[in-house]
Amino acid sequence: MTAPLLQISHLGVTLGHGHRATRVLDGVGLSVARGSTVGLVGESGSGKSTIAKTIVGVHTADAGEIVFDGVDLRTADRAMRHRLRRRIQLVPQDPYSSLDPRRTIGQTLAEAIDPRRGRVRPHRERIEAALTAVALDAAALGRYPHQFSGGQRQRIAIARALVTDPELIVADEITSALDVSTQAEILALLARLRAELGLTMLFISHNLAVVRELCDEVVVLLHGEVVEAGRTDRVYAEPAAEYTRRLISSVPGGPAFHLDPV
Repeated sequence: MTAPLLQISHLGVTLGHGHRATRVLDGVGLSVARGSTVGLVGESGSGKSTIAKTIVGVHTADAGEIVFDGVDLRTADRAMRHRLRRRIQLVPQDPYSSLDPRRTIGQTLAEAIDPRRGRVRPHRERIEAALTAVALDAAALGRYPHQFSGGQRQRIAIARALVTDPELIVADEITSALDVSTQAEILALLARLRAELGLTMLFISHNLAVVRELCDEVVVLLHGEVVEAGRTDRVYAEPAAEYTRRLISSVPGGPAFHLDPV
C-alpha cells in the first residue's frame, strides 16, 4: 500500500501558559491519502482549526507526529520544515481578514509564489491561470480585496493556494462566513477543482451534509479527541459512536442534500 501523503499520530497540542493552559488536542490521529479528500468534522471548540493551524506551523505540537511525504514536521530541521510547508496550503475561514487590504490581488498571488519579491510580471501567466480556475478573470489582478464580495474573496483565497501548485490543501471552515447561496457556489467550485486537478485535501467543517457529498473519508472530533473515523459512506450508514449519530441526525435536510460540481 502507498504511504499516505499526510499521517498524524498521537498529536497533542496545549494552548496558553500556566494556569491558563488548555489541552486542546489529545492523541489525535488521521491520515490523508494522495488524491483523496478527508473531512474533519465536529462542533465548535472540538479542535478542528487547531489541527489545521498545527499542520501549517501556526501552533506547535507538544506530542505526536505530523508526517508529510515521509518526513516528520516536528523533528525536521527548520529549513526542511519550511520547504515541506511550502507544499501545504491553508485556505482560512475568514475571507475578509485573510487578504491584505493594501495589496492588489495580483500582488497577493505573486507573494504566494515568491514571498521575498512578490512581483506580478514574472508570474502573470501563472496567476491568471489560478484566477481562471476559480472563475475570476484577469481584471482582478489590479483590484483590491474591498472591491470584491465575500464569495469572490474566498475564490481569491483558493486561487492563492492553487497558484503555488500545492500537494495538500487544508480548507478550514471556508464557507462558514458566507451566506447559503454563496456557500453552495464555493463548495461546487471545490468539487470541480477536485475532479479536474486531483486535489488532495483536508476539509474541515461542522456541516456533515457537505462532508458527505465532498469527502472520501471522515474523521469525527469531540473535545480534542477522535471518536470515529472511516469511509464516509460507512460512517453515515452505520455510525459507531453515539456522538456521530447525534451529529448526523441533526443535519438539516438529511439525505436530501446534494452537491453538484459546476
